[in-house]
Amino acid sequence: MSQLIDAVDVIVTSPSRNYVVLKITTSDGVVGWGDATLNGRELAVASYLRDHVGPTLVGKAADRIEDIWQYLYRGVYWRRGPVTMAAIGAVDLALWDILGKTLGVPVHRLLGGAVRDRILSYTHATGWDLPELIDSVEARRDQGFRAVRAQFGVPGLDKVYGVTRGAASYEPAGRGVGPAEETWDTPAYLRQAPTILTGLREHVGPDLHLLHDAHHRLNPTEAGRLARSLEPVDLYWLEDVIPAENQHLLRAVRDKTTTPLAIGEVFNTIWDCHELISERLVDYIRTAVSHVGGISHLRKILAFAEVYQVKGGPHGPSDVSPISIAASLHVGLATTNFAIQELMGYGPLVSEVFQASYRFDDGYLHPGDAPGLGVTVDEQAAARFPYEQAYLPIARDRDGTMKDW
Repeated sequence: MSQLIDAVDVIVTSPSRNYVVLKITTSDGVVGWGDATLNGRELAVASYLRDHVGPTLVGKAADRIEDIWQYLYRGVYWRRGPVTMAAIGAVDLALWDILGKTLGVPVHRLLGGAVRDRILSYTHATGWDLPELIDSVEARRDQGFRAVRAQFGVPGLDKVYGVTRGAASYEPAGRGVGPAEETWDTPAYLRQAPTILTGLREHVGPDLHLLHDAHHRLNPTEAGRLARSLEPVDLYWLEDVIPAENQHLLRAVRDKTTTPLAIGEVFNTIWDCHELISERLVDYIRTAVSHVGGISHLRKILAFAEVYQVKGGPHGPSDVSPISIAASLHVGLATTNFAIQELMGYGPLVSEVFQASYRFDDGYLHPGDAPGLGVTVDEQAAARFPYEQAYLPIARDRDGTMKDW
């Protein structure tokens, strides 16, 4: 007989970053953990789960994962959107965790088993100028990474997308009332990017994978110009060159360059990215497992992408919890067209709340062989870190008009 869902609890904790954790407990006492974190809108998802979703799940069979997914998505009139899909994603992760624990196997074995031995990983390096960036990249290479996303400063500005003069690390989210404001200068950025990235490639040589994120700041003409100018750099990918909503406009960028393009970390469903995939306007789709409705829906996106030779490279920032990273790795180990996993990393306090079995070695990640997702949550530790309001910054052009973040 199937285990029934006995309790659904929401935990909001802030061990240096805000996280929303979903705990589902079955009638047999098995606990599954899900991640419902949505940076800057955490409490909206917490309320959606606590006040609307949770009460409808009690008494349902915990192993009817696909049916519950359809129930939460198709059973309501208001669909899609980041709050809804993050909530569904949290439930889905927790149910896969329960199923793995019940059967005594890691989740990747439930998804068909491993198709690879390990998963290539990339992390972040930042430096205001080329010497600082080189030092940062070399530090990441010393840690074992074979792929690094490189971000840099722009002359005339004080801060650029998490890069601050003299700062040792990337941290865009700020605590306090309201988001901080940054100034942006597209022409200065377009002059700087080819110089910095060319210099970096000349230093590191051909073997290190280099990635770069334009963070939705460009129009198609600017994006095409940038991508074409970076072809000699041989980027692994150029990310988020235009706003993600302008999917059909990526044709104009694709027509101008052979630089691989990646987009999709703000997408929530397969319907957000089907045109990009079916017309192969991107090389990599970056939907994050917790923000796209969980393992169940991410698998469908990647299966669709496989038909068009588009690969997966899911979002993995520090503002999703280790539960999400673990879930993404289980999908990656069992999915042929999964290419790379972002691993931004976590501050030391995070490990006091989340204990994860996934491991990093020589540039690669593995989800581990613990039953379920392989992440446990220390609820007493979580209670020591109450929620603190925090927001990503906003960006304005020099004349004061809003830019995409």
